[in-house]
Amino acid sequence: MERRNFLSLLAAGSLSLPAWAKAASPKGVMRQGSAAYGNFLKAIRALAIEQGVPETVLSQALGGLRAPNEQVLARQRHQPEFTLTWAQYRARVLGDARFATGVTTYSQVQSVMDPIAARYRCDSSIIMGIWGLESSFGTTQGKFNVIDALATLAFASHRTGFFRNELLKALKILGRGDISPDMMLGSYAGAMGQPQFMPSAYLRYGVDGDGDGKCDIWNSQPDVFASIAHYISGSGWHYGQPWGEEVAVPLGENGQFFDGAARNYRQSQSRSVSEWASLGITRPDGSALDMTLPAARLIQPDGPGTEAFLVYPNFKAIRAYNPSDFYALAVGILGQRSTEAR
Repeated sequence: MERRNFLSLLAAGSLSLPAWAKAASPKGVMRQGSAAYGNFLKAIRALAIEQGVPETVLSQALGGLRAPNEQVLARQRHQPEFTLTWAQYRARVLGDARFATGVTTYSQVQSVMDPIAARYRCDSSIIMGIWGLESSFGTTQGKFNVIDALATLAFASHRTGFFRNELLKALKILGRGDISPDMMLGSYAGAMGQPQFMPSAYLRYGVDGDGDGKCDIWNSQPDVFASIAHYISGSGWHYGQPWGEEVAVPLGENGQFFDGAARNYRQSQSRSVSEWASLGITRPDGSALDMTLPAARLIQPDGPGTEAFLVYPNFKAIRAYNPSDFYALAVGILGQRSTEAR
């Protein structure tokens, strides 16, 4: 196949996976795919050169790769399949130790974080929540070489097109000189640094927060804070408004939140706070809701009779970072608990 046609198909995701790449065993990939993997890397290198990545950078980033990373393949093919309730998820990610670490950490970084948050019109509480959940406030960023991980997944995963694009973007980042290949560390799936950005998110939202001319989300706290703030602000965050709040929901005789005129009520509907109040919803201590807040949705992740939350438009901005109600609730709660004890 002519080189340019091959590269065009590769970039477009039109080449189907070879049979060996579909093998269930990572060892099978390692045994059968070394030659094909070398050819794949040559094609990636050529594409990156066409996109302006210096050859010296590519030699550093790709030169040491000889075969797909077996640990990466094992991780992506043996991900645990289980379903947690909200109560289980909350207990797992929002323990007392994490709350305590959040309070202590915020007291240490507040003078840096708050001005950055204000600059991007993004509240510090949400930066703290995301930072804490994604990397335990910068302490667990992942130890995989991002280029190695993305090259492996671009070559042998079930989402080759997605990871191939992310690999090319990661090489572009290296070409800009923001980080060296050996320091570009992250998760087995290529999520990078303290905010756990994929390369595409880095290129779109990564910000130089400390003024040194580079965006270093691995080592620079100002860059980390500014990048998260830029992401959330760009996702529609309304500065100074809450993400949501825990509420108390009255139950009818059948244990459901239905009675009389509310029989056709649906929790997924957005209603004014005054409407929710008229249905008997209050704050957990019984006090009245704030009627000046925007329309909200009621969510009860584990069903009637369990924890309930009114979530405002800012909840959607958190879900842009990770489209999970559990994640967004945890971010909001962790950030609020970390910053409210001032």
